Amino acid sequence: MLMYIITFVLLLVLAKLGLKLNRKWNGSYVCLLGKTVIVTGANTGIGFVTAQDFAKRGAKVILACRSKDKAEEAKQKMVSVTGNPNIIVEIVDFASFESVKTFAQEIIAKEDRLDILVNNAGAIFFENITTIDGLSATMQVNYFAHFLLTSLLLDLLKKSAPSRIVNVASVTAHWANPNLNDINYFSASFLANTFYVNYGNAKLCLILWTNELARRLKNSGVTVNSLHPGIIYTDLQRGTNTLIKFLYQVATLLIFKNVEEGAQTTIYVSLSRDIENVTGEYFVNCAIGNMPRLARDENLATKVWNLSEQLVKKLKNDT
Repeated sequence: MLMYIITFVLLLVLAKLGLKLNRKWNGSYVCLLGKTVIVTGANTGIGFVTAQDFAKRGAKVILACRSKDKAEEAKQKMVSVTGNPNIIVEIVDFASFESVKTFAQEIIAKEDRLDILVNNAGAIFFENITTIDGLSATMQVNYFAHFLLTSLLLDLLKKSAPSRIVNVASVTAHWANPNLNDINYFSASFLANTFYVNYGNAKLCLILWTNELARRLKNSGVTVNSLHPGIIYTDLQRGTNTLIKFLYQVATLLIFKNVEEGAQTTIYVSLSRDIENVTGEYFVNCAIGNMPRLARDENLATKVWNLSEQLVKKLKNDT
């Protein structure tokens, strides 16, 4: 029995080593002095690492976060590490369209440019939580709020061109099954609730919207791409029970990336000179990856865009 356990542990160690060796790191030395960037969900996880990397490069970094206390704590850490005092905290709750709208208005009033928008904020909900806007929290926090925010900030991004929109998606989009009769659909099944329907659907919609937005922004100087950061230990599971958290933490020791590794593709897509004119692509491990099959359907992307626009009733023209 002991021999089996030792063999199993050795196999796990070898698998972990193989995964480590296959992970790529962003090698860009781009300076961001004079540039302004926004990272949503920047107080923790890959959002924090991404924002801190931008701060090291001299950018004005706007941390778009829900919790003021956590955002201020993150800011102080970044200032201490980077020596860059030009880090701004702005509060936004992605479960509220009014909050998103107010945030966008603040940015437009205060900033004269926006070079990079990283739509990173997200969360996994294991229950059917409804937002103040009457939508599934899974869909609104992971997709609809980004759709709205980007629409509201689009003119500023165009004004600052060349600029980039970077949307953090997920491999779970490969297993999604969107219900176009109800894009706000939420399955009550536990397994589907976790990834295969709800979270995956939100991330698939994010990629479809990314691709459609890229087509609509052709020749504007604004590129928009999506990415899978890898399977990472972050605070996405913060709303789960103790057992799920424990199992999640154990799994991270075996196969998951740490947040520094997980942020590399986001940083690469945001900065790399090699992809300056690349738009409408899906990146994995700092390279163009295998886009989910449904995400390649242009007709589906148009339908999702139109349905989203109908559902999210507070777009730019309403401000």
